[in-house]
Amino acid sequence: MRILVLGAGGIGGYFGGRLAEAGADVTFLVRPRRAAQLAAAGLMVKSPHGDFTRPVRTIAAEALAGDGRYDLVLLTCKAYDLDAAIAAIAPAVAGGAAVLPMLNGLRHLDRLDAAFGAAQVLGGLCHIAATLTADGEVRHLNKLHALTLGPRQPGQAALVAAFAAVAEPAGFELRISADPLQDMWEKFVLLATMAGMTCLMRGNVGQIMQADDGDALMNEALAEADATAAAAGHASRPARLAAARATLTERGSSFAASMLRDVERGGPTEAAHVVGDMLARARAAGQPAPLLRTAWCHLQTYDARQAAVPPSAAAS
Repeated sequence: MRILVLGAGGIGGYFGGRLAEAGADVTFLVRPRRAAQLAAAGLMVKSPHGDFTRPVRTIAAEALAGDGRYDLVLLTCKAYDLDAAIAAIAPAVAGGAAVLPMLNGLRHLDRLDAAFGAAQVLGGLCHIAATLTADGEVRHLNKLHALTLGPRQPGQAALVAAFAAVAEPAGFELRISADPLQDMWEKFVLLATMAGMTCLMRGNVGQIMQADDGDALMNEALAEADATAAAAGHASRPARLAAARATLTERGSSFAASMLRDVERGGPTEAAHVVGDMLARARAAGQPAPLLRTAWCHLQTYDARQAAVPPSAAAS
């Protein structure tokens, strides 16, 4: 199997790097600056599961051709870069490659289906905390490193099995799902709650739990998101909901959504794709969602404030 990984940041660099380290045929589709970093120093990964540095193959978007060279594209971009990512990988998909999206939320599925056809788009998600440092190092921030995928149509089962065979030696937790949309909804419920609450409160889970109403408000936000999932026919399974609640209310936890880090550094966020989309689905289903509504207003205000900052001031 020949795999094209869009990007070599936290997610693409980690999972693509693990696959390459295990002997898979992996090429990274990257911008010139990242290509120069990788050429000079290799792909550097620091992880609780083992560090490694290795040379990797890269390709630029303008060099990508629809020649059938790739079987699968790992799509690891942020949601706000989705349109540019679709344009970048289009030649590979035109050559027959399927797409394994590892984005947060659900809204990207409609966009990918419209661009490439549903038969080319698998269901997928990942659970990992990883970031790319300024010097080009992929830093894995905790021990969680799980990748879930599954067929959205029966004709995709053979490709899923082929990827599983390639990924099995890579060392990360691989989950093959018979119902990837359900898994995606369950992560969506967790993430919309986590992102909405940690951004709204400007603190991590442990800090929120120190507030008088922190536990109650977190549970109310989780209930709003899960009721929205239930209205769509994807209520969280009891064990998954219990695990989400435990994560979201753990005393002393330093866990926070990466969206909070984006806000704290003054960068773009996936708020519309996660919190905003969950609220839109709640409203469409007639589900009350006062905390999601408040969190989304807060994040929209952040976006408006960032848009009003002159570039020179933002860089100072």
